[in-house]
Amino acid sequence: MTRKRQLRPDEMALWQEVARRTEPLGRRRKQTTMTPASAPKTANPPPEESLSLPRFRLGAAAQGDDSRHDVLPGIAERIASAPVAMDRKSFQRLKRGKLSPEAKLDLHGMTLDQAHGALVGFMLRAHGAGKRLVLVVTGKGKDRDGGGPIPVRHGVLRHNVPQWLRLPPLGPLVLQVTEAHIRHGGGGAYYVYLRRRR
Repeated sequence: MTRKRQLRPDEMALWQEVARRTEPLGRRRKQTTMTPASAPKTANPPPEESLSLPRFRLGAAAQGDDSRHDVLPGIAERIASAPVAMDRKSFQRLKRGKLSPEAKLDLHGMTLDQAHGALVGFMLRAHGAGKRLVLVVTGKGKDRDGGGPIPVRHGVLRHNVPQWLRLPPLGPLVLQVTEAHIRHGGGGAYYVYLRRRR
C-alpha cells in the first residue's frame, strides 16, 4: 500500500494557480479545481509575487571575462612553466645564450614523419657521442588558419618536437628542453640538454 504525502503550502498554492489559469478542452467538461483530499487547507494562499521567478539572463552567472577559447596555453608558456631538472646555474647560462650547442639539427621543410625520424636518429647519435647540449631548429611555422570554427596552431614541428622529446626512446635521454636564445633562433629553435652517458 502506497502512502500519499501531503502537499506543502507553496505546492498547494502553485497547483491552485495552475488550475485557475487552465481552460477546459471542450464544452462537455466541467471546470473543476482539483484539490487532493490530504492537502492541508490554507485560509490565505500566498500572493502571486512570491511565486514569480527571477528574470533569466543568458550568461549572468558566468565567471570571468576571458574571451579566449584556447584550452592550452602557447608552447612557449608550457615550456617555460616546466620544472627545471638541470643545475640552476647552468640553466640560467643556457637561457641567456651563454652556452653554445655542440650539435645542431635543422628540421625546416620536413614533413612530420621525416622530422620525427631525423630527430630520433640525431638525438641517439648525439647522446652516444657524449654531447650534452644540442640545438633543434624547427622554425616558427606558417600561419595556416583559414578562419574556421576550430583554431589551427601554426608551427606543427614547433609544437610536436617537445612532445617527441618527452616520449620514448628520447624521453630517458633528455634532461631539459627550453626555447633557444634569440642568437640561436629564439622561438623557432630548442635547446635540448641531454643526460650523461652511463
